[in-house]
Amino acid sequence: AVEILEKTAVKPEKSVGRKECRLVTFDLPYLAFFYNQKLLIYRGGEDFDEIFASLRAGLAAVLEEFHQLAGRLDKDEDGVFKVVYDEEAEGVELVSAAAPELDVAELTAEEGTSKFKDLLPYNGILNLEGLHRPLLAVQVTKLKDGVALGCAFNHAILDGTSTWHFMSSWAGICNGGDSIPVVPFLERTKARDVRVKLNLSKPSDAPEHAKAGPVLREKVFKFSEAAIDEIKAKANDAVAAAEKPFSTFQSLSAHVWQAVCRARSLAPEDYTVFTVFVDCRKRVDPPMPESYFGNLIQAIFTVTAAGLVLGSPPDFGAGLIRSAIEAHDATAIQKRNEEWESKPIIFEFKDAGVNCVAVGSSPRFKVYDIDFGFGAPESVRSGLNNRFDGMVYLYPGKSGGRSIDVEISLEASAMEKLEKDKDFLIGA
Repeated sequence: AVEILEKTAVKPEKSVGRKECRLVTFDLPYLAFFYNQKLLIYRGGEDFDEIFASLRAGLAAVLEEFHQLAGRLDKDEDGVFKVVYDEEAEGVELVSAAAPELDVAELTAEEGTSKFKDLLPYNGILNLEGLHRPLLAVQVTKLKDGVALGCAFNHAILDGTSTWHFMSSWAGICNGGDSIPVVPFLERTKARDVRVKLNLSKPSDAPEHAKAGPVLREKVFKFSEAAIDEIKAKANDAVAAAEKPFSTFQSLSAHVWQAVCRARSLAPEDYTVFTVFVDCRKRVDPPMPESYFGNLIQAIFTVTAAGLVLGSPPDFGAGLIRSAIEAHDATAIQKRNEEWESKPIIFEFKDAGVNCVAVGSSPRFKVYDIDFGFGAPESVRSGLNNRFDGMVYLYPGKSGGRSIDVEISLEASAMEKLEKDKDFLIGA
């Protein structure tokens, strides 16, 4: 059992005055997603009180630059959403907790998510609730032989790139840094400057995608560097020397897509959709800096018949995925934004598509570099929120190099087949 010891609020160390920033078209679709949860498991950390004090002090320091995370959602007189920080803001919710029976080995060996629930704040909380609760909640739990850091970020104000920029900045300050190497770029309206009015104010206004669906199982499959190289080589088997090879991401995505179609026993004529959330910072015109703080992602969809995915070599799926990603240039992004602004649709999970595989997160995020002064994490995982049938999260493997962890949520009977699929596992 996990016991909550203390709940506190953390604000920027120095006064930053009142700051407000309108949410833009890239942010708004995520209002009816849930808070985005990340769980980092650390070994050691004997002096828990000292660690908690250091995390709190580092958080207060880093929030001077990342003050939006200490703010709240609000709406102006026209119903346009914004993120506001002022002296009345609650700040970040910081909780200390204890789970003296839980050890690090047990948590790093957890392939599903059942042991994580009590280590993470804001399970089942919609981003829209940021109108009246903190936009970031952090729970620091003392384990038998380590520390669990559970974070819940309001996805309406930031994406994965911004999440890990914040985490690495916070860790750097706790680990002796006196300033942030790269300050966040907070001017969202430079990426899109269109006012969009939404009639949303309480969670009951959000689409009812929280209804009970099929029983899902989650599992993390750990692909070694050798397995990733083999998957990439297979995808590139038929690619001529003069042609551009498929990337690791495209090859692995095709591998997962094919395996999930097999596990679901789809008929050849069944449609299947592959969705990828693409970072648009370098794709928009003008390009935005890597340090752009907010959501600058868009979902890209590609659809085909399951029979083609299953009956073709992996370069078929990889080719479809690559074409969809390459076609998503500044013009396509602009068109998508204009369509959405003329008829705003708040995302529901089912919008990901029929028999869908949807990929979020990225093996490029340096999640194992997040060292707060007591070592690198043993394990980094997504929480229980924002999981649906076919959702995939990619992380770099703990062993480094080109290894990748693939977290998949699937309907239970399909997961049972996937776990036994030797063509998929390649040693995972």
